[in-house]
Amino acid sequence: MDHKHTDYDLTLKGPIRLTSDSVQVTDADEEIFILYSELQIGGAASTDFRGLGYLDSRKDILEIKFELKGVSEAPSTTPTKKSKLRKAPKEAKTTVEIELMQDKTALRSRKGDTGSVLWKARSANPRHFLCDRAQTQPYSIDFAQLILEQYHSCASNSLFNRDVLGSQNVLELGAGTGLLSIALSPLVKRYTATDIGPLIHLIEKNVSLNFSGWPNIPAGSGSNVSVEELDWIAVESSSPTQRRKIYNTVNNPVDLLLVVDCIYHPSLIPPFLATVDYLSTPGRTAVLIVSELRAEDVMREFLDKWLCMPGWEIWRIPNEEIGKHYAIFLGWKN
Repeated sequence: MDHKHTDYDLTLKGPIRLTSDSVQVTDADEEIFILYSELQIGGAASTDFRGLGYLDSRKDILEIKFELKGVSEAPSTTPTKKSKLRKAPKEAKTTVEIELMQDKTALRSRKGDTGSVLWKARSANPRHFLCDRAQTQPYSIDFAQLILEQYHSCASNSLFNRDVLGSQNVLELGAGTGLLSIALSPLVKRYTATDIGPLIHLIEKNVSLNFSGWPNIPAGSGSNVSVEELDWIAVESSSPTQRRKIYNTVNNPVDLLLVVDCIYHPSLIPPFLATVDYLSTPGRTAVLIVSELRAEDVMREFLDKWLCMPGWEIWRIPNEEIGKHYAIFLGWKN
């Protein structure tokens, strides 16, 4: 889908801006060599990674605050029951508050369940914090901080084109606790948070905790959020007819497919990519995959299999605010 764009947008794929420093990925081995070489040059080899660890094992409810600087205008969102926006005109700052429940019991009892809690990641961003003063913060928070601040400051180097983003139907894979659906839904036309069945109730509880009256909100913040079960393995193993029952891409085409930190287990790569391929409408759906650089072999396999899928073009989008521990990939199906 073509859109008008500014001088800052060398190419616009859906709402995502490809600027001059974006790199088209054509060889998985070469890309992995570049990424992990830069990681080690930066003084943090991939072997130093602490591994997955959740944010706070004692908390059932986490209060998250985003402190946004450089806000050029009052955000269009309306304060809700728990998700509040407070503007301090003198300092041009805005604070966004979100409360999240996490299911620690599910993490211990359900094999393969990593979405029921907030996870630690390499982050030292001083502009957001948790009220319980956890020393490390989950990457989904970093990503939300980046997008919210770029959006509300109208930054010229934003990952997203602000005007186009507001017209987008967004679907998130692996939504986990539902944090991004709460933080980013006010910026888009429609936001669908998806994950495996056992996590749906948790996401629904968090959405309703932050948007009073959800899901029966006629208009305003939260009214554009839906929560749906979407199992990648089920999509991969289903016939075309069955897939349409899981998610109908004809009736609800996806403009932006968002995936944040879901590449960590090699067995999930084939069903994950099958799901990405099915949900993507050629020439319309922009796929944004943000991943921490963990095991080289897993990232190599992911990129290699994605590049082998017919019709796909893939770019890596550098971002200094993200840091070298993470990679941002844009996929576009022709």
